[in-house]
Amino acid sequence: MKKLLTAITLFYFAMLQNSLAQVADDSLLLYNLKNPKKYRIAKINIVGTEFNDKNVISLLSGISEGDEITIPSDKISDIIKNLWKQSVFEDVQILQDKIEGDKIYLTIKVVERPRLSKFAFKGDVKKNEADDIRNKIRLLKERVITDYLVGSIKNTVSDFYVDKGYYHNKVDIELIPDKSAKIPHVILNIKVTKNKKVRIQNVFIHGNTVFKSWQLRNKLEDSKQKRWWNPFNSGKYIADNFEKDLPKITSKYLKKGYRDARVVKDTVYFVSPNRVSIDITIDEGKKYYFGKFNWYGNSKYRNGQLDTILGIQPGDIYDQTKLEQKLYMNPTGYDISSLYMDDGYLFFQLNPQESNIHGDTIDYDIMMFEGKQATINKVTVKGNDKTNDHVIYRQIRTRPGQLFRRSDVIRTVRELSQLGYFDPEKINPVPQPNPADGTVDIEYTVEEKPSDQIELSGGWGGMNNFGQSAGMRTNLGLIGTLGVKFNNFSARNFFKKSAWRPLPSGDGQQLTVRGQTNGVYYQSYNLSFTEPWLGGKKPQSLTVSAFHSLFTNGLSKDNASRSSMSIWGGSIGTGRQLKWPDNYFNLYTSLNYNYYELNKYGAFIFPNGYANDVNLSINFTRNSVDGPIYPKSGSNFAFDVKLTPPYSLFQNKNYATLSSEEKYRFTEYQKYKVTAEWFTQLTNKRAAEGKDARNLVLRTKVGWGFLGYYNSQLGVSPFERFYLGGSGISGFQNFVAREIIGLRGYPDNSLSGQYGSPIVSRYTMELRYPISLNPQATIFVLGFAEAGNAWNTFKSFNPFQVKRSAGIGLRVFLPMFGLLGIDYGWGFDNVPGNPGIGNGKGQFHFTIGGSLGEL
Repeated sequence: MKKLLTAITLFYFAMLQNSLAQVADDSLLLYNLKNPKKYRIAKINIVGTEFNDKNVISLLSGISEGDEITIPSDKISDIIKNLWKQSVFEDVQILQDKIEGDKIYLTIKVVERPRLSKFAFKGDVKKNEADDIRNKIRLLKERVITDYLVGSIKNTVSDFYVDKGYYHNKVDIELIPDKSAKIPHVILNIKVTKNKKVRIQNVFIHGNTVFKSWQLRNKLEDSKQKRWWNPFNSGKYIADNFEKDLPKITSKYLKKGYRDARVVKDTVYFVSPNRVSIDITIDEGKKYYFGKFNWYGNSKYRNGQLDTILGIQPGDIYDQTKLEQKLYMNPTGYDISSLYMDDGYLFFQLNPQESNIHGDTIDYDIMMFEGKQATINKVTVKGNDKTNDHVIYRQIRTRPGQLFRRSDVIRTVRELSQLGYFDPEKINPVPQPNPADGTVDIEYTVEEKPSDQIELSGGWGGMNNFGQSAGMRTNLGLIGTLGVKFNNFSARNFFKKSAWRPLPSGDGQQLTVRGQTNGVYYQSYNLSFTEPWLGGKKPQSLTVSAFHSLFTNGLSKDNASRSSMSIWGGSIGTGRQLKWPDNYFNLYTSLNYNYYELNKYGAFIFPNGYANDVNLSINFTRNSVDGPIYPKSGSNFAFDVKLTPPYSLFQNKNYATLSSEEKYRFTEYQKYKVTAEWFTQLTNKRAAEGKDARNLVLRTKVGWGFLGYYNSQLGVSPFERFYLGGSGISGFQNFVAREIIGLRGYPDNSLSGQYGSPIVSRYTMELRYPISLNPQATIFVLGFAEAGNAWNTFKSFNPFQVKRSAGIGLRVFLPMFGLLGIDYGWGFDNVPGNPGIGNGKGQFHFTIGGSLGEL
């Protein structure tokens, strides 16, 4: 024990002596506080830094060589604070090296924080979630790891999962030293435990008498009760969504005149670890009605005219939304502001004021400032880095020198959208008024999108009847298609080497090249070119096209059993926009020639010979839809006529005695089609800033087709007949000898005669909802109900005797491939002579393009 006590005593005195020596020689912090003294800094030495520049550290410290410093003083602590607040050091010390007279030598000793080597996710993290989190935390290699950064990452990740309904999520951050690095680095692991989502069990509404509770609960679009029978409603509770939903309840009351209605209390409470219930208490207030409207400041229009436009009578139920629409921006364009702005009054202003509230009635004074009419000064376009200016300017309806009209601006946006070159959601007209001189400059901002398309696909050709006269049928099998469609082509730059990037473009012309084949059985080639503004001054289009198709039974030309059909054809057409009845009308006229050569071909009335088809096609349309890919409003009407010369009326022949080959050597017919299509937006959701509004759209369409003849002895032409059923794009059948009309739920061509039918009708209704309105990948789902039929004689024609079907589908628009679709339809009716189809049986259909057939 004595020896042990002696050793401890000696060790204690040795440590005390060493400590006193350090105070005397090194540390400023234990300097004699009773004798402060001024020194001039002779030299500053910086040690411990690997990443940070020593000159920067010296600058940030606030001292430099040659400065005076009093020791001890607050200056030392200020230096440490200056460096500490940079958040890149774990430790900072100021040490004295030596003192020579009034000179002092200092050392700034730092210990740098470790830097990020890499980071990873652990636990319940999906790949798409990890990508979203990366975009939020934005961690980069070599970033300094601080306590604040770790806490920020933890909070950001936790909030991310809270926004998805995981209120009980747990986030842990692991910092593991990276032993492979020579200088301090760490690997950061973000470990996530989601736990179960918190869902809404019940929503209780209190104080409501005007509306039933379920009606108000339906307004909580993103905060609905979880019910097992509704797979489309997750019932997630997200606080932000609930806060956004609450005002929708009072909005419902406002439309019924309860302008004082308000939510006085809302309570969210847990009823189990993963379930919450919500109590909402409402004070409905009383019901109000509109009273008198008094107009002040109007000189252009009389009070009676304004009352008619307003369309609100004394005694009507008070509706603030309706009043605002009638005064400002009604989607139909029938409002007071539009009335003035469509006549040049850009500076027009109005201010509705409640002049008197007596009982449950509210009178209004509408204070108006008409101003003077504005003339358009300059019109500019910004954002078109591919499309040439003249292509855009010729679609613009607002011209310098004209009076400003809001309807012209809206129409311009539609026309630019219809071009297909720009993102419809990003076309933004910006009027820039100049009140001093009564003019306005208009700038249209556009954003280019890919508009060219490539078609690379395969389809099943099914069975053909090319050898039917010889008792043969051929399975075409897989048909390959390769095609390109350049929607913004420039022919005038074709020979300019610098314009090939990768193709000459920007003039709005359309060039299409397409080929189909499955080898020896089927080949088809198409080429077309369209100039939409022939001459560049008027909307007069010119289209030239040519094609060739060949069908065989696969045997060589020198084989006597070879069966084939060869078609050559071409057309030239011109179209123009009409001013009457209105400028939504278009007229397109084309002259077409098709030459058919048949050899033992059994798909038509005559298997051998040739036929000539010279026809004039007239297409009269009115198209006011608001977009080419996912229209939400507007209509499209079309009347098509195709006429051949009535050869039989000029020739003195007895057609009853002629062979089929001689009868149809110059085929004659008259063909008529009528279609009408409407798009109606059923919901009016408004999107958050930077997002697209997703609204339910109803598409309805009806169509009829008739193929007639001039001479009863000849009857109906074997060409240009209608084939009804299926998807409308049955591979090899896409050629001019027949017209394919789709009717989902039934096999291809199953609802018409063996050689087609001269009469057809189809009625379609689709309910569409967009999944994505991104122009790079527009996706929408649909449910459809449609009906149609084909008839062989006018006597049997009955437009209400139809085959019905219904189903669901998906459409995907990709700029390089166009609109692709898949449908599953159930046919409800039986088909005479074919008991294996219809009768509730379902089948898939694949589509390419925006429409099924031509009806």
